Amino acid sequence: MSQLCPNNQDQRGFNVLGVVLARGGSKGLPRKHLLPLLGRPLLAYTFTQVRQSRRMTHVVVSSDCPRILQLGVQSGFDAIERPAELATDSASVQDVLLHALDHEETRLNARFDAVVTLYGNVAVRPVDLIDNAIGVLMTTRCDSVRSFAPVGKFHPAWMSRIIADQRVEALHPGSIHRRQDLETLFHHDGGVVVSSRQVMDVARENRGDPHAFFGTDRRAVIVQQGDVVEVDSRRDLMLAEAAVREQFLGQAVAA
Repeated sequence: MSQLCPNNQDQRGFNVLGVVLARGGSKGLPRKHLLPLLGRPLLAYTFTQVRQSRRMTHVVVSSDCPRILQLGVQSGFDAIERPAELATDSASVQDVLLHALDHEETRLNARFDAVVTLYGNVAVRPVDLIDNAIGVLMTTRCDSVRSFAPVGKFHPAWMSRIIADQRVEALHPGSIHRRQDLETLFHHDGGVVVSSRQVMDVARENRGDPHAFFGTDRRAVIVQQGDVVEVDSRRDLMLAEAAVREQFLGQAVAA
């Protein structure tokens, strides 16, 4: 996907830029994007998921790490060297996306109608997740679409504060003991974010809000708990290995 791909423009000229975010530094899990997962760099799993998309028309890898940029090029993608000010812990995703959007539109003399955020440390995504999210954006003309999963046993109704002398203070009044009695709530699992061109232009003028690229009309694609595995720790890496093995097993059984 190193150039605009006419074969992917089944949405009547709706051009979609995918941006794979893979910063070199990480305090929690150093060089996590390059860590081996069943014989492949963690980042390679996102590359595979990108290739399965039929609705992204161009994909770039944004990083400050030469090895990651090289891996992106070797995998057939364009690579953008991220400036130092956009490669810190405090740099916003929004600013990195705008940098990639401006860079590629200038280089290709093109205009994109939507931007897809893909975190390179997500090892597992449902095969159709990216395209489903783009489809919701196209159908509803909303500002953004994100993937959400049920919170499960980490429901806020069961959370507490620990205050002075280790005393427990319920976060919410009342008591619900059965899971089936809880209100169904969801959290964004990091699988995908799709933002419209209009909201990216608004974000450009509203740099004070790092989440302006979500806009106000925010929609969801819902996945099951565990369908998306994001790696930020050694334990996450082990969970990702189990999930990948399970995914391969399911594919083998289906075949």
